Amino acid sequence: MDDIRHRIPKAQSSRFMQKLRLHMRDSGLSYRTEQTYTHWIKRFIHFYKLRHPAEMGIVEVERFLSQLAVERDCSVNTQRVALNALVYLYKRFLGRDTESLNFNPAQRPRRLPVVYSPAEIKAILAEMDGIYRLQVELMYGSGLRSAELLSLRVKDIDYGSNNIYVRAGKGNKDRTTMLPQVLIPELRQQIRRVALLHAQDCNDGFGEVYLPDALARKYPSAARELGWQFLFPAAGIGTDPRSGVERRHHMHASTLAKHVRLAVRKAGIHKPARTHAFRHSFATHLLESGYDLRTIQELLGHADINTTEIYTHVVNRGGRGVLSPSDRLRSDNLVTESRATYRLAVGIRQ
Repeated sequence: MDDIRHRIPKAQSSRFMQKLRLHMRDSGLSYRTEQTYTHWIKRFIHFYKLRHPAEMGIVEVERFLSQLAVERDCSVNTQRVALNALVYLYKRFLGRDTESLNFNPAQRPRRLPVVYSPAEIKAILAEMDGIYRLQVELMYGSGLRSAELLSLRVKDIDYGSNNIYVRAGKGNKDRTTMLPQVLIPELRQQIRRVALLHAQDCNDGFGEVYLPDALARKYPSAARELGWQFLFPAAGIGTDPRSGVERRHHMHASTLAKHVRLAVRKAGIHKPARTHAFRHSFATHLLESGYDLRTIQELLGHADINTTEIYTHVVNRGGRGVLSPSDRLRSDNLVTESRATYRLAVGIRQ
């Protein structure tokens, strides 16, 4: 054991974490997934007082996941993300078997999504303008996640088929969703702005954009093409955290989130200000309009119809023919009062 420990680098050493990150990049994991997995693997290592993962195994993973559920009272989704990170660490990076994992599953029930009414959507949009209003309208009009919205390239807007192509969305899956016709003029204008900015970047010695997977090697000139440029580029040139290359990336999610919070507060809405709420509102309002769950599932990109079914719990049933007993009682009282008024007017005694 002493010899093994001597050969294993410290778990928190830059050498170990760098090898792990390189393995994730070679496996094609997105930068966001890399950050998430690295976060949970570090928490796992700290939980065991900086012991190296190679010195531990299934028992330690089970205990860590169980304490998340029992002591930390984490949600099902949080525990699932931690599980995915540790399975990657042991199965794919260290080559260990993880099939026999047995731990206490998280029991915290899933919360209902935050949904804005159509009137609240209008009020929020009234407090926004420019690119941020366009982004919110796209999330609400197409059901996009904020990360999917910001990752859009110019070529992903297809006017001919009225589709928006979502590349490598959640679960690394591609899908299409609807292109709101009312936003086409503004999208064309946004693409013209991107073209001007891209031309300036090229003149300044930049102009190349990050390409996913092995596309940069397969199509070396594609990184400078307008079609591959981000639809919502960042305000300035930045350094790629993976490669160290200086180039223009897409706008950071925190920038959009900040403007959404400000608009929700100005609109006087007391619900949580979340960019993801526009995606929830998209699904809920489609359901209220009579669209079936299967269609909404495909537009949202849900792998499981059970995930989409949560919107049935927040749909406005008032427009679906369901009348509250209180409303019916009030309605009956109004009818009785009207009849009494009529009888009094015509001189009929009850």
